Amino acid sequence: MRITLFALLMVLSAGLFAQTENVNKNPFRQLYTELPTPNVYRNAAGAPGHEYWQQQADYEMEIRLDDAEQKIYGTSKITYHNNSPDALDYLWIQLDQNVRALDSDTYKIGTSNVNERMTLRSLSRLEPTFDGGFKIDYVKDGSGKAANYTIEKTMMRVDLAEPLMPGASTELQLKWWYNINDRMKDGGGRSGSEYFEEDDNYLYTIAQFFPRMAVYIDNEGWQNKQFLGSGEFALTFGDYDVKITVPADHLVASTGTLQNPNDVLTREQRKRLDEAAKEFVQPVIIATQAEAVEREKTKSAKEKTWHFNAENVRDFAFSSSRKFIWDAMAVKQSDGSTVMAMSMYPKEGNPLWERFSTKAVAHTLKWYSHYTFDYPYPVAWSINAANIGMEYPMICFNFGRVEEDGTYSERTKYGMIGVIIHEVGHNYFPMIVNSDERQWTWMDEGLNTFLQYLTEQQWERDYPSRRGPAHKIVDYMKGDKKFISPIMTNSESIWQFGNNAYGKPATGLNILRETIMGREQFDYAFKKYANRWKFKHPAPADLFRTMEDASGIDLDWFWRGWFFTTDHTDIALSSVEPFRVNTRNPMVENEMTKQQMKAREENISTIRNREEIAQTYDEQDRTLRDFYTEYDPLSSTVLDKEEYEQYLKGLNDAERAVLAANKYYYELTFENKGGLVMPIILEFTFADGTTEVQRIPAEIWRKDYKKVSKVFPFTKEVKSINLDPFLETADTDRSNNYYPSQTEVSRFDLYKSRSRGGGENPMQRDRRAKEKEGSNR
Repeated sequence: MRITLFALLMVLSAGLFAQTENVNKNPFRQLYTELPTPNVYRNAAGAPGHEYWQQQADYEMEIRLDDAEQKIYGTSKITYHNNSPDALDYLWIQLDQNVRALDSDTYKIGTSNVNERMTLRSLSRLEPTFDGGFKIDYVKDGSGKAANYTIEKTMMRVDLAEPLMPGASTELQLKWWYNINDRMKDGGGRSGSEYFEEDDNYLYTIAQFFPRMAVYIDNEGWQNKQFLGSGEFALTFGDYDVKITVPADHLVASTGTLQNPNDVLTREQRKRLDEAAKEFVQPVIIATQAEAVEREKTKSAKEKTWHFNAENVRDFAFSSSRKFIWDAMAVKQSDGSTVMAMSMYPKEGNPLWERFSTKAVAHTLKWYSHYTFDYPYPVAWSINAANIGMEYPMICFNFGRVEEDGTYSERTKYGMIGVIIHEVGHNYFPMIVNSDERQWTWMDEGLNTFLQYLTEQQWERDYPSRRGPAHKIVDYMKGDKKFISPIMTNSESIWQFGNNAYGKPATGLNILRETIMGREQFDYAFKKYANRWKFKHPAPADLFRTMEDASGIDLDWFWRGWFFTTDHTDIALSSVEPFRVNTRNPMVENEMTKQQMKAREENISTIRNREEIAQTYDEQDRTLRDFYTEYDPLSSTVLDKEEYEQYLKGLNDAERAVLAANKYYYELTFENKGGLVMPIILEFTFADGTTEVQRIPAEIWRKDYKKVSKVFPFTKEVKSINLDPFLETADTDRSNNYYPSQTEVSRFDLYKSRSRGGGENPMQRDRRAKEKEGSNR
């Protein structure tokens, strides 16, 4: 047969392409192309390099909250320390309040459409009406001379008169004000005011309230990506000295330590605080509900200034209201230090908040510290807000309100505890392990959600955690890939924000801990990452590399599949083939063959012939029968026995042991239908009712990531096999996980339709039942 040169080249190139494609798609190839090259700032082990550096920005601020007009006025002096090896011609400052400016890109890029039926409220949402954003009065240098600056939406560039050289510092002076948004109306948001019409009072949760230095960093340069609303904040560590002027009857909670308690607290409040510092079991009420109700009524026209200091924090936030109830308790750390866990909340949060909030704060500090490092700050606040969960150093804003009769639903209770754990937990990620939220939401939200799950399970057995276990991410993983993003997607471009940035990373870490690495190895490596990067700026590669470096486990295949692709887990147990060793013993093998022949199903013709054929020819004429008519090939003779004994003499001890064991061998074939490789976990159930679990590492897929086979020997007969029996791998289709095959029955509940917000919660129903029982006596 003649083969042209062209045809030969085509055949060779096709084979080469197939080989290259297989290599390029192999999930076990190393992450060299996906991760940045290690250097003197971030080494290959995932740790800060020997020349690692980071900038510092210190703030002195005076802030006034105008309760009558809902405005914030502020002045600040920023001292910026250039610890980089670079000379800086300009500085970038974040103006995140500008996200609410009337010309904000956030409004412009939001998609919208007109329906056949539109309400006036829905029409009003099509264009901004709230005049938010910073109003900058001036920007000056340290000498008081006006500085050149350019505002680019949510960023401001300040041009320096001379380059800021490595090791040098410079000062900026700023003055600004802005309108405080109504968190319940003006587009929501992470901070703002809440108005209580029944007592004509406000509750303020104030953040992003000052121009903040952007991060200049070795792997990014200036992080001056615009704030569009989803990607949160990249911030620089520094020291803060902040004075906050508010109405005299307000209570203020803030980042930092209060410097002037004698000026702003009553003698009784200071005495109660001293008691709380010694109480490690139950919170002490610092400002009672009765006192809060009185403040709501009187409304002082005077003002007080609260003075706070905070060291080595990346941000600053505060809350202020005359409605606040305040409680506190001490938390003892493993290093012997004491942290004050505290809460402020209006009466609309009681009795729920008084019972749970501060204890949830204390519980979070205990368990996050267990998995990472001792909490380094003196205080941790939980502040009640109607519709928000948001975090800042030492303070967070959390939802959770009761019904008018003081009852609450189970969902409200666990939702509140969960959000407090989550937001207090953010003190660790990203407030201390200071990742870039503007770029990678998952680095703080995902890691924090994972630790939230561990902490919730320490709160109460079978705590109804929303995220963490592998089976809870299945519906998302098997969804339409058009609406699923890889985890390694910029924060502003993510489909399904909660699943992508919170749920999937948290689940992945739990799979690593429970199934791939084991708890001991995972906990050691994760704690190593947290301690390496506390008070520093880690990137994704630093986490990936540290987890491998500290554990000795190659996880590139996992990072690639779980974080860089949208593949899902669907491993099918496609076939099971049972085998037995041929013992060559005629007494054993022949008897086994006879039993198999008896058990063999007959075809329809044989069955009907037995019924319809009265006599065969040889039954009518016996002369047709000879030796082979009566011959039984499965009967054992003396010759068979002699040959078997001769066969045994030719075997060594190991071979004879295999024959004596007479094991069952099951060849299992697995298909990777979802694209994501995972360990193979199998539960075998035997004929005697006993079970055995076998765990096969994911590396079984290293040569062929689409289909693999493996033989399992047992001394007992297998009756059934269950793949992923403990729901560890987020397998999206369990109908192909069984031998013999079986169908999983999906259960559904019937709900009686009811209007939103209607019906009783269980506490109300129980109360009504008891009242009825009492009236019937």
